Amino acid sequence: MPEISRFLGIVIRMYYRDHAPPHFHATYGDYEITVEIESGVTEGRFPRRALTAVLEWSAEHQRELRDNWERARREESLEKIEPLE
Repeated sequence: MPEISRFLGIVIRMYYRDHAPPHFHATYGDYEITVEIESGVTEGRFPRRALTAVLEWSAEHQRELRDNWERARREESLEKIEPLE
């Protein structure tokens, strides 16, 4: 699963040809969540501060996330996305 960003100890990844709806995976230590790109709906458990950071990052990078989702569906190389600053 390609890594597309990393910040504050959080790793963001996307699977190739993953199931709908468009989403990405985030890990932080032993915690893991999936986040729907359009709605921000999450599944899994994450510490509140880390979850806030992921959702803020996601809101700032909607276009890049959607573009990477389409690339992943076509099994193309994914683009790195700038970390949260």
